[in-house]
Amino acid sequence: MKKIASALYVATLLGIAAPLYANDGAGLSAQGQLFLQLQQMQQEIATLRGMLEEQQYRISRLEEDSKDRFQALDSRISQNDTAAIDKEQERTEPGKGSQQQVASQPGDPEKEQQFYEAAYSLIQARDFERARQAFVAFLGRYPQGKFAANAHYWLGEIGLVQDDLQAAGKAFATVINDWPEHGKVPDSTYKLATVEQRLGRYERAAAMFRQVVEQFPDSSAASLARRELQRMQ
Repeated sequence: MKKIASALYVATLLGIAAPLYANDGAGLSAQGQLFLQLQQMQQEIATLRGMLEEQQYRISRLEEDSKDRFQALDSRISQNDTAAIDKEQERTEPGKGSQQQVASQPGDPEKEQQFYEAAYSLIQARDFERARQAFVAFLGRYPQGKFAANAHYWLGEIGLVQDDLQAAGKAFATVINDWPEHGKVPDSTYKLATVEQRLGRYERAAAMFRQVVEQFPDSSAASLARRELQRMQ
């Protein structure tokens, strides 16, 4: 009886599996091929779903970073008035700075300041493209002017907002290299680290964030750098 039951069980399995194969045993039947195609489609759908979730995560991070950049820029351009900002953020100790800072300035200093403030007012108006053009024109006329370092800094900020990372990095590096004692160096170093971070060069970014903390421990840029270092751990 056990042999008969076993034979019936095997026959039943063969009867179920038989439709999947062609009668001559040469390959899969239409049903078998359809079954394999369905399996392949399920695998492809799972892969696509994983890719979609990854892209959604990246988009969410980009939106968050963009929101942070605009909020940071808003906090800077919403302070009091331009003259107060210039006095606080552009102050350089007497006798320090590069040769560009201490060189004699051509033209009328009053007109230079008016030119700078006009360009800055475009940032306050969130007209970033025209602000960029105005600061470029300002530096063309006053490359060694009193406000030149600040003009380069704001060109860097505009580059970040416009996602022009190459231009942003160049502008911040100019402030650091040409005005090493300027009040904008801590912020420029932090922003240059941010550029490196957004370019995917995380080790260089972390090194620059640590540089900000070590060289300018009491600055607002150092506080931001510490936060970024914690996020990167």
